[in-house]
Amino acid sequence: MKPAPFKYHDPRSVKDLVGLLASLENKKLLAGGQSLGPMLNFRYVMPDHLIDLNRIPELAYVCAGADTLEIGAMTRQRALERSEEVRSACPVMVEALHSVGHIATRNRGTIGGSLSHLDPAAELPGVCALHDATLTVSGPRGTRQVAMADWGMSFMTPDLSADEVLTGISLKTWREPHGHAFVELARRQGDFAMAGVGCLVALDANGKARRVAIALIGVTSTPVRLSTAEKSLTGTDLADDAIRAAAAEIDELEALEDAHASAAYRKRIAGVLLGRAIKRAVARARTPEHRQ
Repeated sequence: MKPAPFKYHDPRSVKDLVGLLASLENKKLLAGGQSLGPMLNFRYVMPDHLIDLNRIPELAYVCAGADTLEIGAMTRQRALERSEEVRSACPVMVEALHSVGHIATRNRGTIGGSLSHLDPAAELPGVCALHDATLTVSGPRGTRQVAMADWGMSFMTPDLSADEVLTGISLKTWREPHGHAFVELARRQGDFAMAGVGCLVALDANGKARRVAIALIGVTSTPVRLSTAEKSLTGTDLADDAIRAAAAEIDELEALEDAHASAAYRKRIAGVLLGRAIKRAVARARTPEHRQ
């Protein structure tokens, strides 16, 4: 199939984009197009207007600050994967990107597109949850900030009005030495994950967990931080019994169920991946060349 007819718009600045958002009805924004393209072809969406974001240079940037990593919404996933600034400030993002589709997908896909589409299995929203990101949204009513914890309202529904656009992402980086890991299970390389876990761990002088962050994707309708598990692991030596106790939080989640996996299977896989992610992050935290 081919898309239904639409009118194409090609703004060159955020100001022009906001003007189009204010004046047009039944519109869709085109970023990398890796998700929107198939949706248009199958006529799952049939907009009257397609607004192309690809010729707005101010939306693509990477800037590492003292304790933040600022990323423009139109920054390509492949550019993030190859960025030394990202590798230094947020190495777990680079590891997560290795599981995002294939190189051709990442060449076109953008971080803003992934966050706006908000597929439950998408890796980048999980990384943003892990790093307590703040998202900048612009529209005719001005600019507002949205915490990543509040971004996902329901299944594939971000806190984004029809006349708004995601323009930037600010991640809180861990400048203290720490280990990281991002692991997931998919049927094939490049497929959507049935479950995935991102983890950051900082150790104290005695080798116990001083700070822990854990984010889960693919299991619930939106990315989720395992805050109870983080608290229970802090101060422990992150041994198997502590990890098993922390994994109990996953059992309390309302998990997705579809043709690919039952809710119970997703929870089971997530618990196994949690253990793997924590152990990998701890190993890296104890190895100077892998600490960030």
